[in-house]
This record gives sequence, C-alpha cells and structure tokens, in this order.
Amino acid sequence: MENTFNQKTKSGVVAIIGLPNVGKSTLLNQMLGTKVSIVSPKPQTTRFKVRGVLTKGNAQIIFIDTPGIHEPKDLFNKLMVKEAMSALEDVDAILWVMDVTRRLPEEEKILEIIKQVNKPTILVLNKIDLIKKAELLPIIDYFSKLHDFKAIIPVSALKNDGVDIVVDELIKILPEGPFYYDPDQVTDLPLRLLIAEIIREKIFLNTYEEVPYCTAVQVEDIREEPEKNLLYIQATIYVERDSQKGILIGKGGRMLKKIGTMAREELEFLLGKRIYLDLWVKPLKDWREKEHYIRRLAIPFIE
Repeated sequence: MENTFNQKTKSGVVAIIGLPNVGKSTLLNQMLGTKVSIVSPKPQTTRFKVRGVLTKGNAQIIFIDTPGIHEPKDLFNKLMVKEAMSALEDVDAILWVMDVTRRLPEEEKILEIIKQVNKPTILVLNKIDLIKKAELLPIIDYFSKLHDFKAIIPVSALKNDGVDIVVDELIKILPEGPFYYDPDQVTDLPLRLLIAEIIREKIFLNTYEEVPYCTAVQVEDIREEPEKNLLYIQATIYVERDSQKGILIGKGGRMLKKIGTMAREELEFLLGKRIYLDLWVKPLKDWREKEHYIRRLAIPFIE
C-alpha cells in the first residue's frame, strides 16, 4: 500500500524483548496509543507473541511483544520462553527493554541472544523516572561499549517520556517495503483473544500469590443482541484447584463481580458498545502441566 504522496514506504517487524516485568507491554501500548497488550505489576503477564501495528507517515512498524525471557522451570514456562525466542527468527529489528532500577545478571544472557541473531538493535532504558539522572550516564556508557546498538534511549514508558524518540529511531532502521496492514489497524489479535487477555489482566490486578498464574481465560461465546443494543460475551476462567475457584469468586461473589466490572468497563471503552459480560469459573486440575491444555488455553500462538 503506497501513501498519498507516493513516497517510498518503509515497513518491518520489530521484536520487543527483555526480562519479565521491565515494562515491554506498557511501552508497546504507549507507542500505539491504545492497549493491545495487557499490563500488570506481576512478572510473566504476557504469555504469547502479541502483534501491534503502528503506522506513522510513510512507515509501518509491526511490533511483537514477547513473553519475558527467563530461566524456565516447568513445561508452561518453557513454552513461554520458546515463544519469545521464536519471535526473533524473522524480525527486521529488536527493541531490548531494560529496567534501570533492577539490574540483573540475566541481562548478559539477553545480550548474548542479541549478538547471536545479529539484527539491528535499539536498547531502551526504562523507568528512568525512578532513578537520579547521575545514575543514568554510567549505564549508557557501559552498554555502549558492550554492543553496537543503533541507539540507546532512556524512557519512562509509564509517563510516556521518550517514547516518541524510540519510534523515530526505529523508523530510521526500517527497510523499504510495502504496508502489510491498513493504516488504521493497531493489532491482528483476534477479538476473542483480546477479550480473554483483558479479563486475565483484571485477574492479575486483583488476585495474589499463585492464583493469577494458575488462571486461563477462554471466551466461549460472543453475540450481538440488537434488541437490547448490546454485545453478549460469555467467558470461562479456568483454575487448577477448587480452592483457587473459591478465591476468584470471593465471598458472596464479590471478587468475580469486581473482575467482571473492570473488564466490562474497559471492553466497552475499547469496543465502543454496551457489553454484558457473563463470567464462569471452572477447575481444570493441573492444566499447566499438560501441553494440550497449555496450547488450547494459554499460549494459542505456539507453532
């Protein structure tokens, strides 16, 4: 697709990688100006590759927000890391997001991965609002000597500070190519999956300890009800044990109602229509230990 002025268009796929909970999804949402990737303070919120599409002028960036790269201890986490690694195979560039408040030895492993795949890479130093400016310069100096990054950019994704610079620097390194998506499109995430992710985000925000990690959301039904002028959505929240079901429902159903209300309000805003959200909770014993359940419920994009 060519733009109005017949300029040469640029397009490419950019993988956003980093350790868990460094702000990858927040950065993606800020760059796009809307939510396509769920966000919570808990690590390992993102479970699979999420595509976001940003069209700016004569350039189109297709972002892949990957699960946080970490040392997997079980089948579920091994498959999540496999998702993150597979995202790097066919990309045009890499955006490495780092939390400047929490320097960890695992960063060296990510740097090794970047060197192996040998793709143009921009390093984003996130959460700069939480440190003193004097602490930032040594970090920039250190990483500039470790690898030939196309740019090292300090940002605060949460406060949308420096995010526009990231976009501009990415556009500089994009190859020439056609637009792959309509300029108005911001994601290729199917509606059912987007709804399930919004519900799961609210579970992460409202429950604690192992409960959010043991949940999966499957949207069973979406249908328009014109006579009531609303969209009916029925979804099932799967957990591993009956005790987790009790926590999710809460005393007198209060927790499930809170999760449902928060999800419904956000979906109404995103979709621009009234919604009736019908949530059910069902135990599915040890689903995270069985690959066919993981593929069906939690990581549907695994190949």
